This record gives sequence, structure tokens and C-alpha cells, in this order.
Amino acid sequence: MDISLSTWQQRLVALASAAAGDDGAHDTNHLHRVWRNANLLLEQHPEADRLVVMAACYLHDLVNLPKNHPERHLASRQAAVLARAQLAEAGFPADRLDAVAHAIETHSFSAALQPTTLEACIVQDADRLDALGAVGLARMFYIAGRMGTALAHPEDPLAVNRERNDKIYSLDHIEVKLATLPGTMQTAAGRALGEQRLRDLLAFRDSFVAEWAVAA
Repeated sequence: MDISLSTWQQRLVALASAAAGDDGAHDTNHLHRVWRNANLLLEQHPEADRLVVMAACYLHDLVNLPKNHPERHLASRQAAVLARAQLAEAGFPADRLDAVAHAIETHSFSAALQPTTLEACIVQDADRLDALGAVGLARMFYIAGRMGTALAHPEDPLAVNRERNDKIYSLDHIEVKLATLPGTMQTAAGRALGEQRLRDLLAFRDSFVAEWAVAA
């Protein structure tokens, strides 16, 4: 007998929680948000396999390496391998394992892999949407704090007269990466939501810069 989506969701959350570390930007709540984002996209794509999308949303960070880790670009591939093994052991439909693994492997910005299925496109977009908007902003500064990155350049926060470097200044990350995300979205709904959240992010950046103390 088929297992319901809600039952699988409980099992997937349990698998993800067992692998969770101390990274508050990639915790279980992040996985719930990615799945919620995916549901927004699934409204426009009812033909997509919801179980595949849900499994990939919850297990895409089974292997989560820090942003500055030298093997960061390999994390999604490692997560895909681990997810396949754990799902097979849990009795997940065997004919969907390849699809879940592909969606996990291609979700990562660092891996720079192209998704080739609708489900993988939705998962990639859903994950990137969580890097934008108010929560995306909070995650950006949280990660910067963990990496010891300064909030912004003390005299030129918008990088008018310097090259941007988000490894040193967190605010630079908005233009270096986050502002590019809507253009990488694989679905029309993802692009529309991404552009909306980016506008909110840029509005905050402008407020931040207006309050930023620059020496006279």
C-alpha cells in the first residue's frame, strides 16, 4: 500500500534531523521553508512528482559543508549518495530514487550543475528562494558571523571605489551572489518570487547603508 505524503514527510524530517549539525542557516526550519517554497512552485506545475520534490527538499543538506570549506562544491553530490542509501533503507519507491538523487545533486549553487528534470528545477529554485528576502538576509549575516566576516566596508559599503569581496564584507554578498539568483531560477514562478524578494533585500541594503557610520 502506498504511504501518504504526510507520513513520508515525518520520516524525511526524522532523517534530516538525525544528520543536522549546529548551522542555524541550514537547520530543520530551513528545510521546512524550502518545502513551503516548493509548494508555491508546485501550484504552477501540478504535473511534477510531489514525493520526489518533498524528499529532495528535506534531504538536500544531509551533507552540509561550511561556505569556506575547500570541498563545498562536492557537498550536494555527497548528500545525494547518502540520501539514496537512506531512502532505499527506509523503503522509498525504488523507481524514484534516481530522481531524488538528481534533484539533490543539482540544487547547489556551488556545484554549478544543471538540473534536467522539472522536479530538480523546482528544488533548486525553492532552495535559492530561501537565500532572498528577510530570512535570506538574516541567514546571510548569520553565516557571516560564523565565518568571522565584517558586516560591511567601513568607508565604502556599496563598493563604489573598490572591488567587492564577500569573503571580507558580508554586505558585498548581496551583489556578488544574491542579486544574481533570480536570473538563475529555472521556473517562471521562481523568477517572479525571486525578483520580489530581491527587491525587499535591496531595500534593506539601502536602509542599512543610510544608517552605516562612515568617517567624515
